[in-house]
Amino acid sequence: MILVYKFFKESFLFAINALRSNVLRTVLTLSGVTIGIFSIITVFTLIDFMEKQVRDSIESLGDNVIYIQKWPWTPPEGETEYPWWRYMNRQVPSLDDYEQVAKRSQLAEEVAFIMNSQRRVTYENNSYDKVGVMGVTHRFEGIWNFEIAQGRYFSYYDSNNGTNVALIGADIAKELFQDLDPIGKSVKMMGRKFNVIGIIEKQGTDMFGNSLDKNLIIPVNYAKNLFNLRSESVQPFIMVKAKKGYTSDDLNDEMVGIMRAIRRIKPAGENDFALNRISLIQKDLDKLFSFIDKAGIFIGGFSILVGGFGIANIMFVSVRERTRIIGIQKALGAKRRFILWQFLIESTILSLIGGVAGLLIVFLITIVVGLIADTRVALSLGNILTGISISAAIGILSGFIPAWTASKMDPVEAINSL
Repeated sequence: MILVYKFFKESFLFAINALRSNVLRTVLTLSGVTIGIFSIITVFTLIDFMEKQVRDSIESLGDNVIYIQKWPWTPPEGETEYPWWRYMNRQVPSLDDYEQVAKRSQLAEEVAFIMNSQRRVTYENNSYDKVGVMGVTHRFEGIWNFEIAQGRYFSYYDSNNGTNVALIGADIAKELFQDLDPIGKSVKMMGRKFNVIGIIEKQGTDMFGNSLDKNLIIPVNYAKNLFNLRSESVQPFIMVKAKKGYTSDDLNDEMVGIMRAIRRIKPAGENDFALNRISLIQKDLDKLFSFIDKAGIFIGGFSILVGGFGIANIMFVSVRERTRIIGIQKALGAKRRFILWQFLIESTILSLIGGVAGLLIVFLITIVVGLIADTRVALSLGNILTGISISAAIGILSGFIPAWTASKMDPVEAINSL
């Protein structure tokens, strides 16, 4: 154990000596490894950040939820082109469809009908443009992920009778009411007054642009007095959430049968509705992130390749400068593998120094970005280990030929070298 310790210590000191002997040359050489590790780990860190944001956004939509809509999110399975002309004449989901789905489904835990529009909302002299107005059925709260920060949700009476009450997002509450308490006050939209009964807790915007912060939510039974719910302009759709123990595939199969029965589609007829779900997006996302991973490796690979040649250059110089020492070591009985490992460890340490420098730069950048952008971009343990592993591998590969050359030297010729 002591011999191993001394062996590694000696190799480490040789590596440090190589750094000190010509600092500028070594720094310039190791910069290739530093830049390469920086490039790859930066790309991996950004990909991890983006993927987490996207996955979190997807999870908020619900992985066990079916969206019944007019337009599908992706091309039909097995096709690459989106045949929009086949969907143009479809009818949008209606309240009647919603009622039938809620009545007939055996696998649905929650069913909700939602419509969307944009309008100007005012309170006294304050106004907020392009507010997302959502008309929803009562069980919207059981299927959409949000919390009420103040006030309450719609009562059954509010939803069924279509009273003029509203929930407002955090941004609207801040913009319209400033420091006032919005609960119990009335906002105006399309010439109608709505009594604010609840404020939705601030959510922030996800990767898909979804957020309730700038939304005003009203009962759909009141919204139908203001909007044409059969018009595509209000983007009506139905959300169906599966019961526990059932997958989105099970629910999808049931929804196909129910919607075909509601629309009275013949057995050989094509569906005139779309059943969208998160898994359709996830497949494309997996392919996208896999491609970006490969692109990151490709980009950083060139820098690492240059860094590898630099390490090899340092090691060849180190072998030449220590030829006599190698000859003396071999004359005193040092075996070839001892010399081989000595130089391999030295090249690996040099490469690791460059790699750690690259990781340190990435770490500092993540801290700065987190402070400036008020978001959390983390350098994960997996990426740190990846960077160290790549650095070690480059050190071993780059140092092998110089180490092999040193181990094969004849001791007499090495001692007599100039």
